[in-house]
Amino acid sequence: MSQVEELARLIARFAPSDGVHQTAIPRLKVVRLSQPSEPMHGLHEPALCIIAQGAKQVILGDRIYRYDAAHCLVVSLDLPVIGQVIEATPDEPYLCVKLELDPAAIGALMLEAPPLAETEPSSGPGLTISPMTPALRDAVIRLTGLLETPADIAVLAPLVEREILYRLLTGDQAARLRQIAVAESKLQQVNRAIGWIKRNYRKPFSVEVVAAEARMSPSALHQHFKAVTAMSPLQYQKQLRLQEARRLILAKAHDAASAGFQVGYESPSQFSREYSRLFGAPPLRDVARLRGASAADAA
Repeated sequence: MSQVEELARLIARFAPSDGVHQTAIPRLKVVRLSQPSEPMHGLHEPALCIIAQGAKQVILGDRIYRYDAAHCLVVSLDLPVIGQVIEATPDEPYLCVKLELDPAAIGALMLEAPPLAETEPSSGPGLTISPMTPALRDAVIRLTGLLETPADIAVLAPLVEREILYRLLTGDQAARLRQIAVAESKLQQVNRAIGWIKRNYRKPFSVEVVAAEARMSPSALHQHFKAVTAMSPLQYQKQLRLQEARRLILAKAHDAASAGFQVGYESPSQFSREYSRLFGAPPLRDVARLRGASAADAA
């Protein structure tokens, strides 16, 4: 059995039905989908994603990132993205393992291995795709395989997770991973700005205030924020507002006007316009389509 086949077997065992499944290993999730998905807007947290079967694309700004079993995806900070599974069938479902990245663990590993701590590169997208290596896939298989021996998880999972981080820190993703743990890297400065926006996205703000939080000048913040997230701070705020409004309408049965008001919009017409621009339809029509798709999947 090949490495890819073994990883697919493990994911299929612990993701017996479609959806995202939390496992007994902290930060590790397994995903299964039996058909291509609709484009899904969401906030992607820092994570390593490895596909064993099928393919997916992720859109950040105006760039499309496609990956499959031959590649891995690393996201280094919270990014509003559009994700879509593009290859999946009932006989060969999309199978993926997702490991959330722990900045503290990355920092500790860098301290124990000083040669890894090189000068940070210039800012680039906080989402990157690299070819999979046999060593990285082997470590991910061993981490996922611990689900078959639960008594071993507490002792062995942290060790294998460290190996996975080590493989990333010594591979193509090294520069981006290092920046996650370095307090004054450009990535961490942008991450501070993102944290502030996430806490205050319902309120109007000035770029100067966010820049002060990030400990950067307004011009430097705008430059590096856009390089990493493919959008400006105000566009990032708008994405958060609209995604939360969509969740309120879909999951909490809010009407469009109250959802828009709750996330910070004072004008219902402006909310409807911006919602339609992002999701392709006005709120009620968009949510009706999503509910119809969910009903069809359940049938």
